[in-house]
Amino acid sequence: MSNPSDSSSSLPTTVKQVANALRLGGWACFWIQLVLGVISGLIFLFTVFTLPSNKNQAGTASTGSGLFFAICGLLVLGFSIYLAFCYTRLARKLRSPTPSLRPTRADTTKQVKKTLIANLIGMSLTLIGAEAIGGILLGKSLVSGQLGFSPTLELGKIIQPLDIFIVLGNTHMIVAHFVGIVVGLFLLDRVYK
Repeated sequence: MSNPSDSSSSLPTTVKQVANALRLGGWACFWIQLVLGVISGLIFLFTVFTLPSNKNQAGTASTGSGLFFAICGLLVLGFSIYLAFCYTRLARKLRSPTPSLRPTRADTTKQVKKTLIANLIGMSLTLIGAEAIGGILLGKSLVSGQLGFSPTLELGKIIQPLDIFIVLGNTHMIVAHFVGIVVGLFLLDRVYK
């Protein structure tokens, strides 16, 4: 019987380095994106269930297209988390003692590029959501400055803590997609080194 350490010692050095980079990058990206994605998901879930109960907040930032794009970015983040986990499976395949079972450089590059594209799409959607949310908040801040402290003040026309909560959730997703892009670029560098 062969020892697993014997099979890894027969691997070329470059294959070992790429496999180690995929394993490390995959797990780091997976956990960072998962934590930030769960936090953002909980924020948006809280927002969706909180808003309909208060009719006075009809103009809140989350009711516009901003929340729609942010949730689309969150869905793409879920796909990106899955692809980051696939990096770790790809690293395991690269460590195979049988050269014919190892993925080629082109297959590895294709997987990394697919993840990069997913993160770029997710970041684009999330940034569109951030722009929409920011525009709504700017409009609210301009209107609330003119209203002063009127007893007839409508809550939907002033910035609420929930609005800032939405901005925080969106920012977490931007960071999560950014991490995916950085890891993808790092892995592309390792594959072609």
